[in-house]
Amino acid sequence: MRKPDAGKAFQAGNFLLCFILALQVTNGLDGTEFSGGWLTGPLLSMADIGTLLFILALVLTFFFPRVAAVIGLVSSLLCVPLCCFFIAPVPFAYVFAPGHEFKVQQTAVFHWHTWPVVTLFAAALASFLCVRRFAVTDHMPRPRRARLA
Repeated sequence: MRKPDAGKAFQAGNFLLCFILALQVTNGLDGTEFSGGWLTGPLLSMADIGTLLFILALVLTFFFPRVAAVIGLVSSLLCVPLCCFFIAPVPFAYVFAPGHEFKVQQTAVFHWHTWPVVTLFAAALASFLCVRRFAVTDHMPRPRRARLA
């Protein structure tokens, strides 16, 4: 194993940040009414799977950076819907759950929740870094051919 370059270290650091932020967003939701809902239950399950995949991507970054980039991209995409639901529950329900009736009257379309917003930015950065990892070539240089005189 070679010494990790700055790109791998930055990617791993971002995966660790995303893991911590995803844990903060889902903190206290397991075992509640939120986890049993027909709309919110799958969102929470997706976020939990994405959180675990961030750890796998973090470990694999140093051994197989491109595989880690794929896993990191998938985990970012799995965590985004729950954050979007916390920030904009009414538009989210209109798009993904047409006909859903809210039990309480909604006061605003958008809500400011710091952890989901920061998690969205971190997931966007992780997605950017993962896609950028595919543009970087990590192949060994080819040996030059000998010239024939």
